[in-house]
Amino acid sequence: MPDQSLSDRGLWVRRSGSGDRVLVLLHGMGANGAVWSRLLPILDSRWSGRVLVPDLRGHGRSIRQGPYGIDTHAADIAALIAGEAARSVILVGHSFGGAVAALAASGRFGLSAQHVIAIGVKIRWSEDEIARAQEMAQRPARSFSTREEAIERYLKVSGLSGLADPASEAAAEGIVGGPGAWRVAMDPGAFAAVGPSVPAVLRSCAAPLHLAAGENDPMVTLDDMRAIDPAAVTF
Repeated sequence: MPDQSLSDRGLWVRRSGSGDRVLVLLHGMGANGAVWSRLLPILDSRWSGRVLVPDLRGHGRSIRQGPYGIDTHAADIAALIAGEAARSVILVGHSFGGAVAALAASGRFGLSAQHVIAIGVKIRWSEDEIARAQEMAQRPARSFSTREEAIERYLKVSGLSGLADPASEAAAEGIVGGPGAWRVAMDPGAFAAVGPSVPAVLRSCAAPLHLAAGENDPMVTLDDMRAIDPAAVTF
């Protein structure tokens, strides 16, 4: 079981392992760090170093305080790592977390990373998609009368419907509240981070950037990824 605590900037962080090599795992928009829980036992035997798994600002158990721009998320992650006395850092991010990882390693926030691995990052955003995200950021949080309804909503918002077991830890950590007043843990305002050019964010990465996605990922194509990383792969 990893140690869990709040960072100086209010991020809920799961920590495991030891040493001065640090691997940071960043979740996607709407999710939380628990989505990596099935990977952690594998890393215990295959990674010689520490593992940090934060909930991004406005997600999971982390602080619900804006602004939620991608620059703020990148600064949060850089500050978290700055307090870890790391000799080497590898950032792995899924979806929005991959974009945050790339920006955090841009050199703008005082962080030097050895590698950034970004998985399933949505590279192309239409004006309508950006407008919808900004509109969602203005909505109040919805309450649900049952825990099951709240989990169903969480899985939809995080893109985990059909992928995560509703009875799993990852699902349970995606909601808060109690009987008659359950809600998704994510602050809807966090959708305000959608908007900046994703290709520009990815290209800002000063570390070697590795892009990948599932071969059936509906959010990104291999051609889109290879326009930024010629060695990008699907799996």
